[in-house]
Amino acid sequence: MKSWISKWLMFVAVAHIAVSIVFFGEVYSQLIQSGLFNSVTSEKSGLAVWFFLFGFILFVFAMLCAVIEKNDQLQIPKSIGIALLILIVLGVALMPVSGFWLMLPAVFAILIKKTNTV
Repeated sequence: MKSWISKWLMFVAVAHIAVSIVFFGEVYSQLIQSGLFNSVTSEKSGLAVWFFLFGFILFVFAMLCAVIEKNDQLQIPKSIGIALLILIVLGVALMPVSGFWLMLPAVFAILIKKTNTV
């Protein structure tokens, strides 16, 4: 399967958003009831927002990877794989019990994938 990297990243992103809703659903309700604008007023609401936004940003990144994977002339740059690996290592070091581990298969695939030679 050629385009599994983007699909895996989308899965992780959707799972991240789903977990954020499960853990922070009540916080999101309070933010909505507050009118959203300037409603992040505590550490918990800030954590909830960043947890959701990270999943959203990861999904956007996965969509970009899907476009790259569909084009036979393009490859996900190794520099992106290195940057993601740094992010994962930092995330795992700071929070070993987290979902950062789920990113490793995609990152390793980006790093070991042979580049096209034209």
